[in-house]
Amino acid sequence: MGIKVGIIGGSGLDNLNIFTNARDTFTGTVWGEPSSPLREGEIAGIPVAVLARHGRSHTIAPSSVNYRANIQALKDAGCTHILATTATGSLRKEIRRGDLVILDQFIDFTKQRKMTFHDYFKPGQPVHAPMAEPFDASLRQILIDGCRKNDFPFHPTGTVVTIEGPRFSTKAESRMFRMWGADVINMSVSTETALANEAGIPYAAVAMSTDYDCWKEDEAPVSWEEVSLVFKQNAEKVTTLLVESVPAIAQAALE
Repeated sequence: MGIKVGIIGGSGLDNLNIFTNARDTFTGTVWGEPSSPLREGEIAGIPVAVLARHGRSHTIAPSSVNYRANIQALKDAGCTHILATTATGSLRKEIRRGDLVILDQFIDFTKQRKMTFHDYFKPGQPVHAPMAEPFDASLRQILIDGCRKNDFPFHPTGTVVTIEGPRFSTKAESRMFRMWGADVINMSVSTETALANEAGIPYAAVAMSTDYDCWKEDEAPVSWEEVSLVFKQNAEKVTTLLVESVPAIAQAALE
């Protein structure tokens, strides 16, 4: 089976156009419509399909994203690997604005989402997906190598706590997440990661720190304007990392 890389663009990267022979593919799934059409093309001759998590104009709130349809659409399109991007708030002093974090663990603090393909089991066949290591180690290493190659400020591991949104945290919540061991916070990744694992598709996510949530007393609480501004200022780093990772994934598959 050939390699095809699915890319999920998060906040600040909703309308990625990073490849040749680009075309839009409109597709539905058994779970409904995905957040956006798939934009398909090639990077270094490798097929890719890009999906905008929140829609191309960022119109879909985090809790309203049809995560099952998004993962299913990429699977139906033949994607063998998924890379995702996400804007995150930093819960650690050492994770600065603009830093990249190659996530290795998540804490799910969502409350109202469909985050499994298995609402019901076949008789005698319960499905409980292992999730001890939710992010694919090989894909994570490719992202880490890319950060090192480009001398990007980054952190090779990080635990993300995913909240429901669209509101930001209270100070009490932010302090609690820090005590839990979370390093960054967002509103999407745990749901996607769990579904990708159930679908059997290797998945990894690169997070960009855009703010300090609201735990840091010498910083103003996070605002959407700040998140958007910092991501736009640093989006080129994430785009470069994605473009360089696609042929690296194909090369790794040959080894």
